[in-house]
Amino acid sequence: MPESSILLSPAPYHIISYGTLLGTTFFHSFVNGFVQFRVLTRPQFSAVQTKIFPIYFSMQSVIPAILILTFPGTSRTLGNLTGVAGVLDPSNRWSALAPLATMLGTGLVNLLVLLPATQRVMAARRDQEKKDGKKSWDPPPHSQEMAALNKNFGKLHGISSLLNLSNFIAALIYGVTLSARLL
Repeated sequence: MPESSILLSPAPYHIISYGTLLGTTFFHSFVNGFVQFRVLTRPQFSAVQTKIFPIYFSMQSVIPAILILTFPGTSRTLGNLTGVAGVLDPSNRWSALAPLATMLGTGLVNLLVLLPATQRVMAARRDQEKKDGKKSWDPPPHSQEMAALNKNFGKLHGISSLLNLSNFIAALIYGVTLSARLL
């Protein structure tokens, strides 16, 4: 097989997509956010995160779909089942379908459910800050309204963080599946 034909197969796009997802998730989760939080003021941090999260969650939603579509089927056990058919093959239920579905699902929930909900709470907190004359992150006491908004924000942020961690763990698990194909 000529080397140029590899560009016509889904394999390089699968590997590059996987590496992009794993690298982006690792960097944003364990480096970028912590550095920004330590270096930037609270309003700057919020402004940067507000711009990054839609892109980040979109990537966590689109890339797993690309991985499903470009799933490599060449192996001793699979024959030529590639793409969706390969992912849905019963022999791949736990090694491919479960982690890819987890990555896709957690990305979509963060993008379509939690991000809009968090944005609504953040807007409500900004409005409440104007009413209270006090920032949401200032030391207590807070108005009952701000305390409820802060609690809601914390809950949404916590759920999003758990989904993000689940996405990362699923990507690591899928990496083991992918590496088994190199043997």
